[in-house]
Amino acid sequence: MTTQEIIHKLKSGNEAFVNNKNKNEDQGDDRRKTLVDGQSPYAIILGCADSRVVPELLFDVGLGELFVVRVAGNIANTSSIASIEYAVSQLGVKVIVVLGHESCGAVSAAIKGGDLGHNLNHLVSFIKPAIESSNENDCIDEVVKINAIENANKLVTNSEVISGAVANGDLLVQPAFYNLNSGKVDFL
Repeated sequence: MTTQEIIHKLKSGNEAFVNNKNKNEDQGDDRRKTLVDGQSPYAIILGCADSRVVPELLFDVGLGELFVVRVAGNIANTSSIASIEYAVSQLGVKVIVVLGHESCGAVSAAIKGGDLGHNLNHLVSFIKPAIESSNENDCIDEVVKINAIENANKLVTNSEVISGAVANGDLLVQPAFYNLNSGKVDFL
């Protein structure tokens, strides 16, 4: 599939999810057995760890179709970038979707600030550039969108593997925003 065909497939799957018409059947025993010897996902989702945002469901896909990396705030840090580099270089994945979502708790924590403890302070430090890029009156969801865009850019600028694949036309990096209320994914 081309990058545009993959984006179309993701959009179509999301439309099925939004309309409560999920039809993917590649989630059972038969599909699981076909994946024992390897995987060949066509898209990577760098998404938030939020329990309400399950990429396989909201894109209506089966086992083995997505390479999902989840971390609060969908941040591009060393570990998430390394995981994505693996999928690009070793599995030949052609599309990366950086998926932010409505009412993200990690972004909210970053906006509120304060001492959140060593580990959470470290995590929200990756979100602070989005806050600094936003307008003072922006709502949290606007900051989430900026965060998705900035982390999509970080993937390209902080990884030779990813930037090389993008430069060669082998990879598309696409920020997106998931609306909790409607279930719709907006590609930014």
